[in-house]
Amino acid sequence: MHGMNRLDTSERAQIVAALVEGNSINAITRMFGVSKHTVLRLLVDLGTACATYHNQHVRNLTVRRVEADEIWQFCYAKHKNVPEKLRGVEGVGDVWTWVAMDGDTKLAVSYLVGGRDAGWAQEFMQDVASRVNGRFQLTTDGHRVYLDAVEDAFGSGIDYAMLQKVYGAMPENETRYSPAQCIGCEMRIVSGNPDRNLISTSYVERQNLTMRMSMRRFTRLTNAHSKKIENHRHAVALHFMYTIFAASILVCA
Repeated sequence: MHGMNRLDTSERAQIVAALVEGNSINAITRMFGVSKHTVLRLLVDLGTACATYHNQHVRNLTVRRVEADEIWQFCYAKHKNVPEKLRGVEGVGDVWTWVAMDGDTKLAVSYLVGGRDAGWAQEFMQDVASRVNGRFQLTTDGHRVYLDAVEDAFGSGIDYAMLQKVYGAMPENETRYSPAQCIGCEMRIVSGNPDRNLISTSYVERQNLTMRMSMRRFTRLTNAHSKKIENHRHAVALHFMYTIFAASILVCA
């Protein structure tokens, strides 16, 4: 098998293309005859570069509306299966990716991989605030920790609304893998004067579906989860650079 130093630029590009198209690490080692260490090293290097680029260049944004949502996955094991000695260790068990998206250009304004409690909400919204200029409209889902996080980050400087989906009861004959039917949405004006026609999380939810479909680590009902939170974060950074940042450039061009 080839090592990292023996791969030319063309071979590295092919491996990266396989990564962003949703292939697993083990599948790529078989496809290209390279070691698992080589693929992971390339993921680490590229993921680090993508995260650094986003952090440095996605700044001083002028946006009209931002949508925020979270997507669940797990690392190492699901929460209920985490060994006692690893319970409470960051990056082991349930992991959430917070995403804030410009509803017009589809640019990922901010993303954060971590937990889902108030502390992570604060960090996420503070990061959003550090990247945008001026007043804009924000829509989040109904996760309550957003309330204090948004107020602390923006005060009264934005027009903010929550959109809470309402689900019906599960049919008796459906399996536990079947999603409940969404029967409506409840809008809640939290601050400012948001335009009701722009209160939506549709674009960011569609982006989260793209994550679920295009990254092997996010597929459900498989053993394709991340084993380490660091590699999970690298894969997410690569995803946003490839699918979201590049797409927003095409929209703005």
